[in-house]
Amino acid sequence: MTAVRLPGTPVIEGGHLISTSPATGGEAGRVPVATPADVEHAVERARAAGQWWAGLGFTGRRERLLRWRRLIAQRMEQLAELVHAEGGKPVADGLVEILTAVEHVDWAARNARRVLGPRRVRSRLILAEFSAHLEYQPHGVVGVIGPWNYPVLTPIGSAAYALAAGNAVVFKPSEYTPVVGQWLVDSFAEVVPEQPVFATVHGLGDVGAALCRAGVDKLAFTGSTATAKKVMAACAESLTPVLLEAGGKDAMIVDSDADLDAAAEAAVWGAMTNAGQTCIGIERVYAVQPVFDAFVDKVVERAGRLTVGPEDADVGPITMPSQLDVIRRHIDDALARGGRAALGGPDAVQPPYVRPTVLVDVPEDSAAVREETFGPTLTVNPVRDVDEAIARANALPYGLGGSVFGRRRAVAIARRLRSGMASVNSTLTFAGMSTLPFGGVGESGFGRIHGEDGLREFGRAKAVTRRRARSLLPSTTFERTPADVARLVKAVKMLYGRG
Repeated sequence: MTAVRLPGTPVIEGGHLISTSPATGGEAGRVPVATPADVEHAVERARAAGQWWAGLGFTGRRERLLRWRRLIAQRMEQLAELVHAEGGKPVADGLVEILTAVEHVDWAARNARRVLGPRRVRSRLILAEFSAHLEYQPHGVVGVIGPWNYPVLTPIGSAAYALAAGNAVVFKPSEYTPVVGQWLVDSFAEVVPEQPVFATVHGLGDVGAALCRAGVDKLAFTGSTATAKKVMAACAESLTPVLLEAGGKDAMIVDSDADLDAAAEAAVWGAMTNAGQTCIGIERVYAVQPVFDAFVDKVVERAGRLTVGPEDADVGPITMPSQLDVIRRHIDDALARGGRAALGGPDAVQPPYVRPTVLVDVPEDSAAVREETFGPTLTVNPVRDVDEAIARANALPYGLGGSVFGRRRAVAIARRLRSGMASVNSTLTFAGMSTLPFGGVGESGFGRIHGEDGLREFGRAKAVTRRRARSLLPSTTFERTPADVARLVKAVKMLYGRG
């Protein structure tokens, strides 16, 4: 019996990876599958290209990256249509993703010299005869393994910053969105045709594993926590440093003095945008008891207006067919444990779509609360006060992002969330802020992309000291005398031995 191939499922035929639409099953494109030898060759070529790229200096790289930014901006409608065709994402959402990516390319290109370039660092009295300098040198070749849910923004968040820092990049796009990944690399090659500074390797998980073992100097991964652990284990074999952005189960806290209309609007956007397939999406809400009922009503009213479908809809299809079973299981488990569906429910799962679903009074030990759902569902539970809300939000091993709505205490609450990022009176906004680092803690991973920390992530700190005068207090020499040591001890006691 021939197995039924669900729309959107990657297929390998004749040495090519065929990408299809999760909505229609129509072919979106095909790319050649890389063998382990192909991956090694791509890294070898990137190493030579990276030396040329690093040699351009910050000015040369900036000029080329800004040309790439310009090209992406000029063709963003074309790219958004491809994102829609391959992953099912609504075109409008694709455009928002792309314009955010353009902003990140621009910021990385313009700020790399300031953040990473050589600078003088003050020396201390004991070594006052030396000057000190610090710079960040490129690693060499950075491997990037990208996700399917944001196939433009997320890989660019690593690749553009790595390129700005002077590295070459070998990119393995998700097997669900390989054509978008190839578009990014091909467009870069138009403005940098001289060397394969930014290259792709395509295939399933085995190609990603091969990239981990192909001699890259650093590996940046975005995906599930389970896969992140496998990536880290593979890279550990060669002590290859890793940057991991893994899963999330982000929570929103709604305080008693929150603007409920704004909170409900943000909760629906945070939970339902991209059909809920967002690592920093809002999957849980804890609303204090006095505003709980009114908040739920507002969320249900807004979520109930969303349209679902393949074209010009608010919510598109679930990109990865297997995720439909996860979403269905979470809804069923929540209801079986005593929760109730204020909107949607089991019948909301209509492959390849899931209609917006709002679950309330869901037990904290249910799968819908504890596991990443990655669908257009939202659990909303009442709490006595913000202390209980914070305790529940922080109870899971994930720690990616979060959101707080309120006035008087909102910022203080956000600081108490165990997460790498938080938005106050908004959701997801930290992802678009090119000046801020992006990343999580715990099972959401470690390391940062974006912002100054993101640039430094792709450079090796290089410290340099230079003698500029004779040592008045010689210490690092066998020529020192007992009197020299006595003067050193006296100086330290005068400097640090008091009050």
